[in-house]
Amino acid sequence: MSIITPPDALLFDLDGTLVDTAPDLARATNALRAHHGLAALAYPVIRAQVSNGGSALVDLALGLPKEAQGHDEARAFLLAAYGQGVAVESQVFAPLDRLLSQWESLSRPWGIVTNKPRAYAEPLVAALGLRPGVLLCADDLPVKKPDPAPLHEAARRLGVAEFACWYIGDHVRDMQAARAAGMAAVAVGYGYIEEGDDYRAWPADLWFDTAQALVDALSR
Repeated sequence: MSIITPPDALLFDLDGTLVDTAPDLARATNALRAHHGLAALAYPVIRAQVSNGGSALVDLALGLPKEAQGHDEARAFLLAAYGQGVAVESQVFAPLDRLLSQWESLSRPWGIVTNKPRAYAEPLVAALGLRPGVLLCADDLPVKKPDPAPLHEAARRLGVAEFACWYIGDHVRDMQAARAAGMAAVAVGYGYIEEGDDYRAWPADLWFDTAQALVDALSR
């Protein structure tokens, strides 16, 4: 995409892009470790893995990869612990909350496309008072990011052409999905990025170090 035009619609990844969910996921991860008699992990260690999902957190907590015996049971425990409080400490990254208020006041469409299961995404979004025009979750379609199908569907539901959308995310899979969908791929560096992963090397069209920089660009 050679020329990036101002978007008609915004689509966000959820965890690490729109909402800082790491504190609640860290609590659940350390609950799993405590259940196995292990000491709590440092918060920054857990935060870096949040975008990789529950299975990655189980592997981090217990050293049990997806194919290992006991992984599924541990993942169920972690998700149950998380489900008991999906929005205890989670918050919209400031100043994105103010950006969305301004966007809505102008009747401009925005939505969320996430690989988070609906059982956790929907109550989180509701608890934070968010009102996306579309919310597409991991289990809403047969495929999920980096497949572009969820982004195509989100644009369809918002009634906006793909090329008129920005998709904003904190993982390389978000950029891959956006590019494949024909949307502007917007990478943010404030999210849950693993040590050694340079987000400016991702196949994006725009890169923003902070949420404030993203808001400033959209407010021009």
